[in-house]
Amino acid sequence: MNRTVTIVMYHYVRDLERSRFPAIKGLSLERFRRQLDHIQANFTPIGVEDVLEALAFPEFELPANPILLTFDDGYSDHFLNVFPMLDARGMRGCFFPSAQAVLEHVVLDVNKIQFVLAAVPDMQRLLDQVLSALDEFRPEYALRTREEYAATVVEEHRYDPREIILFKRLLQRELPEPVRAEIVRRLFAEYVSADEAAFACELYVSVEQIACMQRHGMHIGSHGYSHLWLSHVSLETQIEEVDRSLDFLRQTGVSTENWTMCYPYGGFNESALRVVEDRKCRLGFSVEARIANLDIDHRLALPRIDTNDLPS
Repeated sequence: MNRTVTIVMYHYVRDLERSRFPAIKGLSLERFRRQLDHIQANFTPIGVEDVLEALAFPEFELPANPILLTFDDGYSDHFLNVFPMLDARGMRGCFFPSAQAVLEHVVLDVNKIQFVLAAVPDMQRLLDQVLSALDEFRPEYALRTREEYAATVVEEHRYDPREIILFKRLLQRELPEPVRAEIVRRLFAEYVSADEAAFACELYVSVEQIACMQRHGMHIGSHGYSHLWLSHVSLETQIEEVDRSLDFLRQTGVSTENWTMCYPYGGFNESALRVVEDRKCRLGFSVEARIANLDIDHRLALPRIDTNDLPS
C-alpha cells in the first residue's frame, strides 16, 4: 500500500518578465501552467484532508502518485495567479500567509532581503554595505568580527552562491535583531521602496482574499505571525508566534480544529514541535527536500520538494 506523498513548495508565481522585479526568484506563469499540466498527467492532486485521513487510518488507500501543493508567505500572486488556475482545474492548494504582513501592512524582512537582491545585481556591493555597518553598531552590541561571521557559512546551498548565503544569514538570524532590522530597513528604502505600506498592500493577500480562497476549497494554514526562524528564538517567542498566528486564522474565518503549520524558513526544534502539538496542530511542513513517507516521517515535520524539482 502506498504511503508516500509528494509535497511541493511554491513561493512567487508571477509574470516575471513584465514585473517590476524580473530578477526575483520565482516561477513564471507559463512555467506554472506547464507544471500543472505535468502534475495532472503524472500525479493525483490531493488535499490536506486526504493526508489527515491517511494518517488517522493506516488502511486508508491513497491514490496513485499523490501530490500536495503548498504555497508559502501569502503573496498576492497566490490569489491573482495561482488560485484561479487551480480552481479552473478542480485542484486544491494549501496556502500559508504570514499574519503580520497581512494585518499590519509591513514588508517582512525575508521579503525585503529578496527584493533588495532582485534590485541590485552587484552582490559584493550589498555584502560590503552590511559588513561595513557592523562597525557602526559594534559599540552598542557585542558583534563578532567580519571573519567570524563569514565562517558561519560552511554548507553548500542548492540555489545560492556563498556570498548570497552569507548576506541572507547575517540579515535573517546571525546579527542581533535590532541590528539586522535596521540594516534591512535601510537597504529596502534605498534600493526598493520608501513607502513600505504601499509595497506591502501590493505584495500580500488581504483578509478578504484569504476568505475567498477558503470558500472555494483552498486550505489556509499557519506560517507564524512575523515569519521568525522558530528554531532560533526563545520558547516564549515561539508560543507568541504560534498563538498570534492562530488568532489571525480565526479572524479570517479559518477553523483551527484541523490546523496546519508551515514553519518559516523550515526552521523548528523540539520546543517548537511541542508548542504546535500542545495546540493540537494536525500537520507540519518543513523544507527538507525529499518525498514524504507517512509511515516514517513525523506528521508535524513533513518534507517538501521545491517547485524547481518538478519538470516545467
